[in-house]
Amino acid sequence: MPYLNSLAQQYGLATQYFANTHPSIGNYFEMTAGQIITNDDGFNGPLGDDNLIRRILQAGRTWKAYAESLPGVGYIGGDAGAYLHRHNPLSYFTDVTNSPAQRGNLVPFTQFPSDLNNGQLPDFSFVAPNASNDAHDCPAGTDACLRNADDWLQQNIGPLLSSSQFQQGGLLVIVFDEAEDADTSLGGGHIAMVVAGPRVKRGFQSSNQYQHQNLLKMIATYLGIDGNLGDAANASGMGEFFN
Repeated sequence: MPYLNSLAQQYGLATQYFANTHPSIGNYFEMTAGQIITNDDGFNGPLGDDNLIRRILQAGRTWKAYAESLPGVGYIGGDAGAYLHRHNPLSYFTDVTNSPAQRGNLVPFTQFPSDLNNGQLPDFSFVAPNASNDAHDCPAGTDACLRNADDWLQQNIGPLLSSSQFQQGGLLVIVFDEAEDADTSLGGGHIAMVVAGPRVKRGFQSSNQYQHQNLLKMIATYLGIDGNLGDAANASGMGEFFN
């Protein structure tokens, strides 16, 4: 993954970042609600637990989830083709599912380029590539899972870094949900986590141990909202990455 490695070298890398559990779904809830909630990848919700979206709305901030291959705006159903519901955690919470206005913030990834080009990205964006482009599955007829995911990242997210909106204090976090099943270190195994943006220390590497609850606290702190959610309440906000 040469592009991801280039970002890690240029910006910030958490060298001791670990997922919380296996399989993937519990990690997504840990990073958005501060608790694993379930390890059933087939779980389709809804969830009334306190969560990041509730805190974002309470603070008057804006959000969107850009999910590649999402069947349509506001879709809260199960897997559909290369779209995996469990990789789109914001679509489970009742703060979203019970509100037509908030469901409208669940959009296909095809909206991301236009929002970026028009300077209309929300305060918080959650981006989920589909299963063919997130290193979960390989594209048909190839075994280049990681390189394909890296190419997708460079092509689709790379333009964000040079945008004027992002340069005014934006933050990009790239993180894997879990490691291979055989790696159960700290629950979910050793994974990559890279942060990039104008306020991130250049060429910084942290050897402190972090997990998804730290990421949740960091997101809340960066947005200036209440991040006392579950395990995030007592987690550090990873402030060492920033100038």
